[in-house]
Formats: sequence, structure tokens, C-alpha cells
Amino acid sequence: MSRTLKATALALALAALPAVGGAQTAADNRAPIMWTAITVEYVGDTLTLRGPAELVQGNRRFRADLISGFSQAGDSRLEATGNVYFVTPDQTIRGDRATYDTGSGVIVMTGDVILTQGENVVTGGRLTYNIETESARIDGPGQGGRVQGVFYPDSSGD
Repeated sequence: MSRTLKATALALALAALPAVGGAQTAADNRAPIMWTAITVEYVGDTLTLRGPAELVQGNRRFRADLISGFSQAGDSRLEATGNVYFVTPDQTIRGDRATYDTGSGVIVMTGDVILTQGENVVTGGRLTYNIETESARIDGPGQGGRVQGVFYPDSSGD
């Protein structure tokens, strides 16, 4: 029983995902964290959700075929593989693999990366996003690959 409680507590600590693009609110950080998976495994300090697996807190969602996380000295690290999505009300990031380090506040998404915000779309091979500074870097896929984007001008006239 205590092993189940410890695994649940670790899942809650790992799932405290900050929002991308400034959509985070104090209420989001205190919102209940829901997780779901087909199989849940807890070994040592590592919790693995096999899926499709999903972590949801407030209006943020982290989804993948497999999400694994562990805690080190108060900071946690999530690793996700297969059909990875990080979704907020404003943005969706999709890739093949991702890591999120709560200590540094950095999410790194790799593989076939697609970032959408409204109608705007950017594609590449690797996206590094710092949730604290809201800065992002996207690199092209492979050797000499190029980042591509489609941006729609704001039609509001502002």
C-alpha cells in the first residue's frame, strides 16, 4: 500500500508541468493532476506510464505512448516517447521524443517536431523551450536540414 502511495505522490510531483507560452496561472499549479495509462509501473524512483499515457493539470496536457519520470533532489525529469504532445490553450507541440527537466524549466522535443499556435506552424527536428523565459529554439532535421514555417498576419489591424 505504501508503495502505491509513493508512486502516486511521485506522479503528482512529475506532472506539475508548467504551461508553454505564458498560459500558466497560479490556479493551474494548484489544480488537481489527473493521469491515465494502460499500464503503470513503479521501480525504484522511476514511474512509467504506458499508453497511450496522459498527464493533465488544469488546461495543460502532456501525452505520449510512454511517459517515464524520476525525481532527483527535489527536481524531476520526464521522458516521453512515441506520439508526444504538449498542449496548452494557445500552443501544441508535437514530436517523437521529449524530455522535461523541472529544475531548469526546459522542454526538449525531438524527431518530427511541429509547433502550432493558432494557424501558424513551424516544423523542424529539435525544439528547445524554456518555460521560465518563454524562449524557444528550433533546429532543422538532420545534417543541413531546414526549419520551415507558415505565419498568418494578424487580421485585426493592430
